[in-house]
Amino acid sequence: MVMQVCLLAFSNRITAQGPADLAFVDSVAPSQVAVRTNLLWWGTLTPNVGVDFRLSPKWSLGVNAGLNPWTFSENKKWKHLLIAPELRHWNKQTFQTPSSYWGLNAFYSHYNVGHVKFPFGLYREVRDHRLQGDLVALGLFYGRTWRLSRLFRMEAELGLGGGYTWYDKFECAVCGTKVGDDRKAFLVPKLALNLVLDPGRKVRIGRPVIIEPVDTVVPEKVEVLPVLKSRPLKPQTQGDVLMADNAVLQEFSHYKPYDRTRVMRRDSGALFVHFTVGKAELGRGFRQNAETLDRIVSITRQIMADPKSNVRLIQIIGFASIEGRVQPNEQLAQQRAEALKRYVQQQTGAADSLFELNNGGEAWAEFRDQVEEMLEQGRGDAAQLRQVLAVISEEPDADRREQRLRRLNGGRTWQYIKQSVLADQRNSGYLRIYFDRVPDRQAEQINRAAALLQQERYDEALSILNKVREDQRSWNALGVALYMTGHRAEALDYFQQAAAQGDADAQENLRQLEDKR
Repeated sequence: MVMQVCLLAFSNRITAQGPADLAFVDSVAPSQVAVRTNLLWWGTLTPNVGVDFRLSPKWSLGVNAGLNPWTFSENKKWKHLLIAPELRHWNKQTFQTPSSYWGLNAFYSHYNVGHVKFPFGLYREVRDHRLQGDLVALGLFYGRTWRLSRLFRMEAELGLGGGYTWYDKFECAVCGTKVGDDRKAFLVPKLALNLVLDPGRKVRIGRPVIIEPVDTVVPEKVEVLPVLKSRPLKPQTQGDVLMADNAVLQEFSHYKPYDRTRVMRRDSGALFVHFTVGKAELGRGFRQNAETLDRIVSITRQIMADPKSNVRLIQIIGFASIEGRVQPNEQLAQQRAEALKRYVQQQTGAADSLFELNNGGEAWAEFRDQVEEMLEQGRGDAAQLRQVLAVISEEPDADRREQRLRRLNGGRTWQYIKQSVLADQRNSGYLRIYFDRVPDRQAEQINRAAALLQQERYDEALSILNKVREDQRSWNALGVALYMTGHRAEALDYFQQAAAQGDADAQENLRQLEDKR
């Protein structure tokens, strides 16, 4: 895309000894792995550590572990081992600060606890007894994070979980006789204040700040921003791809009901399956049937499997040649259409409601068109072909018309017709698949944002792109919007992800930013 270059001007004041020092504003890009410890657990003398792994721009997976091996004075026991995996969804970007997140955690603990008084009246049983057992639980929590420095950030979390525990119960905290065992469900709150080691990449944005200004002013200096590319998407479904190579596929808006005046052999999308004389059994080994049937099945399966395409109609037209009496040929044409429908259904599972079967009967329109084509191309005896066309035009009754053609030139014309024309008319004729595109709403949003970027309305574009950032097609445009609104470390991260997916614009944008450094 073409963007007008933006200028960032500043006054550079100098002293007699030389120019003032310039500081640059730095940003910290999120890392891939973070290590943390819960300070509240340390308040209970429980050493603990947690590790988080970045899975995607908005998801992370982590695990916490804590161990308290101590026995305290006054017969207090607070021994336990705790392991707690968790999955987080970040409202902005994984590990980005400031930000918030929601999480799902599970935990397991083996404990030996006695003579301990919990706050708020919780777990009264361990005040006068010792409990030794195990527990499992599952909970939800909400958290926020703030960056303290390039290396460290802080997290605060609040949540609630429910679980199940089983334990042995003893008379006193340290020793004593076992007085029973129990199993029960429980609720447990989650409180955390995590100190996180997150050594993100320090990115210099390049906005100069004057530290020691003095009085003399020299001409302005400017930062020339790169012309970043973000071209609109061309929404493309699997149907579009298939339709480019298979004329049998058409959008439903192009649907045409069949009538017997249509010459189907002139349709570029026609796929013909052939039958032997007087038969309606579909044979894969006859003529090119195997190749045609495999193509029909493949196209049908692919378009039905495309979530962005909606199959509306599979149109099949059955034909019989002009040989024989009209009434049995009408039945034969219908049976041939039904045979092709059954085959497609068996191979694809398409519902009955998707099929439109048409009986083309005796293929007189096809026959006449083929004779006219032979005459135009100089194939065959021109005089005999003109006689055939004259009979077709003059005789309205199909049975009498056939008999007259059989008698032309002592039967010689009919023999030629049988060899050159009629073999192509014993078929299930024409098959067409009509479908609708399911609108690609996310592509529409991305294109709307791309148009706003061209108009330098970066904040509006960013607001739209934030809603579709789960779609990797948005990452390059999102990088442009972030960069031009000052979020350059985050922009760099999105450019890198888009480039890794093969986005040529993102690769070019990264090259420009690298050259600018």
